[in-house]
Amino acid sequence: MESDVVIIGAGPAGLQAGIYAARKKVRTVVVGRMNNSAAYGISLENYFGFQGVQSGTDLLRNGAEQVRSFGGEVIDMNVLSLARDGSLFSVKLENGEVISAKSLIFATGISRKKLGVPGETVFANGKGVSYCAVCDCNFYKGKVVALVGGQSEAAVSAEFMTRYASKVYWISPEFEADKSLIDAADRASVERIQASVTSINGDAKVTSVTLSDGREVSLDGVFIELGGKSSADLAMDIDLMPEMDDTLKIDSSGATSVPGVFACGDITGRPWQVAKAVGEGAVAGLSAADYAKKVTE
Repeated sequence: MESDVVIIGAGPAGLQAGIYAARKKVRTVVVGRMNNSAAYGISLENYFGFQGVQSGTDLLRNGAEQVRSFGGEVIDMNVLSLARDGSLFSVKLENGEVISAKSLIFATGISRKKLGVPGETVFANGKGVSYCAVCDCNFYKGKVVALVGGQSEAAVSAEFMTRYASKVYWISPEFEADKSLIDAADRASVERIQASVTSINGDAKVTSVTLSDGREVSLDGVFIELGGKSSADLAMDIDLMPEMDDTLKIDSSGATSVPGVFACGDITGRPWQVAKAVGEGAVAGLSAADYAKKVTE
């Protein structure tokens, strides 16, 4: 599939970028799971032009319809990886499809989502809790680990960790990744457990997790991989280095240090507000569309 502008992230910033890029009459694709947005499921009462409390979910759904109304496409899927191919970018989706783009916009929000259960903070930083299987896989050779999360990154990481760990559990109340990724994990002998993790236990290091059904699973490490691949990891796929806090630095046009790559919304830093996100989304959408047109010329 070919596109002019691909926007990674279907939150307020990404959808606003999609609206503005599509209105510039360039082929525009927004990729991302809307329910991963920080605006999904919340109430808004400080957004310009809206009286009283408004639904963040409705705002997102309306934004997606606006993108489509201007000729853009919205794909409810996570991005697995990025690559550079000369002046173009390749965007691989969780179903294996690859989109070729002339410009990219990062609108992925804040990376490294936390599980928010007892023991998570205590055992972080080398004590058994990790947020990156690719980063820490070598520490768990021959050990028992669990991947926590139901989407693409957990699926890919679960299959990946079977090459290092002696036993891999994949724990989630729902397995929402593309069927091809779930099948790959199953073929690699990953044991799937349909439950939530309610606590991470141990002494000096992690020794087990407690599940919502009351079971306790003994293990050596817990990889928390919620949602899709983190924005920082995706950025490094194309040699774009994030800041120390995993944000991306942009100029007044929304451009990053990599030509053709733009960013907007929470990923560029505070304040984490919808108003700021949509403002930056508009700027990035216009800039990315203009860049794509120049590549075409």
